[in-house]
Amino acid sequence: MQEWANQLCENRQFGSKMTDSKYFTTTKKGEIFELKAELNSDKKEKKKEAVKKVIASMTVGKDVSALFPDVVNCMQTDNLELKKLVYLYLMNYAKSQPDMAIMAVNTFVKDCEDLNPLIRALAVRTMGCIRVDKITEYLCEPLRKCLKDEDPYVRKTAAVCVAKLHDINAQLVEDQGFLDTLKDLISDSNPMVVANAVAALSEIAESHPNSNLLDLNPQTINKLLTALNECTEWGQIFILDCLANYSPRDDRESQSICERVTPRLSHANSAVVLSAVKVLMKFMEMLPKDLDYYGTLLKKLAPPLVTLLSAEPELQYVALRNINLIVQRRPEILKHEMKVFFVKYNDPIYVKLEKLDIMIRLASQANIAQVLAELKEYATEVDVDFVRKAVRAIGRCAIKVEQSAERCVSTLLDLIQTKVNYVVQEAIVVIKDIFRKYPNKYESVIATLCEHLESLDEPEARAAMIWIVGEYAERIDNADELLESFLEGFHDESTQVQLQLLTAIVKLFLKKPTETQELVQQVLSLATQDSDNPDLRDRGYIYWRLLSTDPVAAKEVVLAEKPLISEETDLIEPTLLEELICHIGTLASVYHKPPSAFVEGSRGVQHKRLTSSAGSGESVESPDTGSAAVSEAPPTVIPSQGDLLGDLLNLDLTPPTSTGPPPTTAPGMQLGAMDLLGGGLDSLIGDESEPPPIPLRTDTPQSPQPPHQSPSPPHYSPTEVAPGNHTGSLGGDIGGSPAMGTGFGAPPAAMPASFNAPISGGLDDLFDLGGGGGLTMGTYIPPKSVWLPAMKAKGLEISGTFVRRSGVIQMEMTLNNKAMSVMSDFAIQFNRNSFGLAPAGPLQILTPISPNQSIEAALPLSTVGPVMKMEPLNNLQVAVKNNIDVFYFSCQYPISMLFLEDGKMERQVFLATWKDIPNENESQFQIKDCHLNSDAASNKLQGSNIFTIAKRTVEGQDMLYQSMKLTNGIWVLAELRVQAGNPNYTISLKCRAPEVSQCVFQNYETVLKN
Repeated sequence: MQEWANQLCENRQFGSKMTDSKYFTTTKKGEIFELKAELNSDKKEKKKEAVKKVIASMTVGKDVSALFPDVVNCMQTDNLELKKLVYLYLMNYAKSQPDMAIMAVNTFVKDCEDLNPLIRALAVRTMGCIRVDKITEYLCEPLRKCLKDEDPYVRKTAAVCVAKLHDINAQLVEDQGFLDTLKDLISDSNPMVVANAVAALSEIAESHPNSNLLDLNPQTINKLLTALNECTEWGQIFILDCLANYSPRDDRESQSICERVTPRLSHANSAVVLSAVKVLMKFMEMLPKDLDYYGTLLKKLAPPLVTLLSAEPELQYVALRNINLIVQRRPEILKHEMKVFFVKYNDPIYVKLEKLDIMIRLASQANIAQVLAELKEYATEVDVDFVRKAVRAIGRCAIKVEQSAERCVSTLLDLIQTKVNYVVQEAIVVIKDIFRKYPNKYESVIATLCEHLESLDEPEARAAMIWIVGEYAERIDNADELLESFLEGFHDESTQVQLQLLTAIVKLFLKKPTETQELVQQVLSLATQDSDNPDLRDRGYIYWRLLSTDPVAAKEVVLAEKPLISEETDLIEPTLLEELICHIGTLASVYHKPPSAFVEGSRGVQHKRLTSSAGSGESVESPDTGSAAVSEAPPTVIPSQGDLLGDLLNLDLTPPTSTGPPPTTAPGMQLGAMDLLGGGLDSLIGDESEPPPIPLRTDTPQSPQPPHQSPSPPHYSPTEVAPGNHTGSLGGDIGGSPAMGTGFGAPPAAMPASFNAPISGGLDDLFDLGGGGGLTMGTYIPPKSVWLPAMKAKGLEISGTFVRRSGVIQMEMTLNNKAMSVMSDFAIQFNRNSFGLAPAGPLQILTPISPNQSIEAALPLSTVGPVMKMEPLNNLQVAVKNNIDVFYFSCQYPISMLFLEDGKMERQVFLATWKDIPNENESQFQIKDCHLNSDAASNKLQGSNIFTIAKRTVEGQDMLYQSMKLTNGIWVLAELRVQAGNPNYTISLKCRAPEVSQCVFQNYETVLKN
């Protein structure tokens, strides 16, 4: 299409009297018939005009595939322009007309031997673009000749064609030896051929990350660096990206490469500059810090980055996003360039915000006065979003540079005096953080803050002010009045404010118990009885229990000394930052996410880490959003709510021994199908059917009463579950109103809905689900089987299974020594496998295994190992070494181990993806002798990360639409049909990689039948 556009331009440049725009304006009827006649005309000019009309129609979206044989006949011509047009048509329609496309093969082969190198290159390029299996086999011989053509233009075109052919048929390319020829082209005399060969090999390596095609060594690197100086700009980018994957042998080689790459920093193309920066950032890790050249290189990196900021706004934004990463890694590069990040009045908002972020990262004691003056100016701008960020930035400066904190607080107070509503609110949020960083230092400003209490209307600002009042209640005379004013509209407040208000009033009560007893009673009643929010109710019950059973413990918990907040809370986690530095100049550096997070099914090139020197009832669940980044979080970062919930569900919640009768589960309620929220999937979305109540234990020992309470425990009458309120909170279903003595406040007259038994006792009662262990929907864990019999391993017997817990795959093994000698020094290794399973650490067997002794071992696994398709797909070949010998065995892991916790697709995305996947990728299976209803099946499957997106009931048949996501990014979509009374299910699976369907079906069968 680009060539057609170029051709149009050429016609205009040569002063052609007729303009080509007329081809795009015809809307005549019977046009196809006329074109057919013109294409078969004997006159060359008329034929060329007809082909132009065909291409124009094709460009605007008309279907002209009926003219395929007539257009193909026009290939036999010496006119280069006509040949280009015909080739363009062929590329577009060959896939829909594969049988007809074979007619053109002879002409292609003939053109590949034409005297004109442009025609030879055009022919091989077009053949590579026609993605038809029948044609690829004819392409091999012409491609082989073109790879060794005397003309460099033909060779460079052929090099790219190898990558295209590999994408269509990888096995064919390997069998024909094209990869070796491509490697030879790296030593070509023409730099553009070298660049294209590198680009093609990189492309192939990306789809086969463990093929080691780009076997870089000092000799190859030298050739690439030589070609770098003479390439076009895109050729330079290919070579620089390739260099970034090389690991130098020592600091001398690293310095040599840096010296030869540095001139690229002055290139006019910003993409070349960023690729050069990427190479230098990586190789700088190898250079000793005390080396003179290291300092010189730091100085050389700053000017090109600054120059990028003089481009148009879109390029500025890309440059700023990359600079953000560079500054986090090496702030010293731009520490003297603060002024270039000052905001201009005409910068777009996205550029302003990015500059602001970098300013904070570069702020130091040396430049803080300058930065604060600038930020104060920004806080008076008209753009509300920008002003908010500027005020937040002042707070971040205070937290980052301790010496500037007083000046920052003074600046914030000046801004509060402006009485601009949104400025005041942001300032209060920021001051709360400053109090957290510097406790007991700036509390004198609290009086000023309290003056603006009435003007606060944003949840975050109200929550911040409430926190300040609660935290410093002993210093504020009318703290109870202030908090009571918030309590008046408690149910209208956001959850954030309600939670903060609850905690603040409990703090106030612990500091001034005699004055605020009524207030705390009121807030606890509002939080536990009148609220439907599970978080709020849970917190209310915990505070109530603490206060009623042990006020001293409550004081220690609620008024505990808080950790200081860190300087930079928004820094990218170090290992992710290292990966993103390897992707400078790509989309990953703009999104600040690894490629695997936004390219489906992509493993990408395995970049080496930076090495430092020494009509139906339809029920739809809410999609699970924002969990893609969970796996990136390091151990030191506060875990996401999802992780915390997972940890809680894994706790052993077995209650203390009870003297009463054992608990009973409501009739018809299956253990696996039970939802912690009380009612299965349907109750989450407001189904009218009410689940049976869950009886709670009724006779636990009474917990000790605190001294200020009366000795007689109150009695609660059981209440019925209110209809329509069965979606009660987690806190509601697992606890009751705590036992409150008369001295603290009268207990509520009736318990909230979904409580149907009296409860008493301490904090342990709160997590009691009825006398049994914690009822969590567990993943199906296959029983251990013998993987390595003792007779095959000189007395060592290994049995095991695979489990997935909290997102971590584990290989759980029992090693049994049936030999007569002690076994020690164990190690384990996996062969390449379909999903890159590999040990995440060494096999931890710390003590030798004596004869007739067995030992349990759990090996955590990662999915970033080498990949090779296995048969069957889930086969794993393992080698285990000990002090006696090395032993080999193979086992099969259930594919559900690879299903991610964020595999719940949004409903609209599910529908679009189902339609988008070709019908030939759909597989249908029968699951026989399964006696679960659809809800029980859905709950059971969810335990294995198979998520139900929607449920429909059509003519008595339940249809569950489900999704799951594999660790390599592949999505599998399923439709499970369950007919009441019929023990046979039908399952349809759709996936872009249909070979996984058989394993997924087997997993369904195993989970549902066990």
